[in-house]
Amino acid sequence: MIIYDFHCEFEHRFEGWFGSQDDCERQVLAGQVHCPVCDSSTVARLPSALHVKSAARDNQPAAGATSRGSEHPAPAAAQGASETSSVGAVQAPAELREAVDRLRRWVAATEDVGRGFADEARRIHNQEAPERAIRGVATPAEARALVEEGVPVLPLPAHLVDKQH
Repeated sequence: MIIYDFHCEFEHRFEGWFGSQDDCERQVLAGQVHCPVCDSSTVARLPSALHVKSAARDNQPAAGATSRGSEHPAPAAAQGASETSSVGAVQAPAELREAVDRLRRWVAATEDVGRGFADEARRIHNQEAPERAIRGVATPAEARALVEEGVPVLPLPAHLVDKQH
């Protein structure tokens, strides 16, 4: 498996796992690689860090399993962060579960406005509707337009708002 880093048109970073470089290129060109945050298929591969084996590293005893995240240190802004850690921060599984649970509870407390999300978000932003936390469905084009208009929005992956989980 080859792991490539990507970003979408909204600068969300994510990774994809592929059998080969050709598989990656074919899937990107076919629009089959989507951002897990906003579902955009307008994605670009980011430069990957090289992994060079050295004699010194090869002769060190194995310290056990390592995750991909531990090979890439968290950005300086995320190091030592509190409850408001950035997404890029490497955290223990229990901390990640708690963060996802908090986010799910927050999402559950919002009003679901369905496919009328873009219109209702605009109305709230323009003070034409009562201010409240809402959630709903927007196309990538609608989300982009909201961001360009200065309307604060946060795309969420479906698994965080799915009531079955």
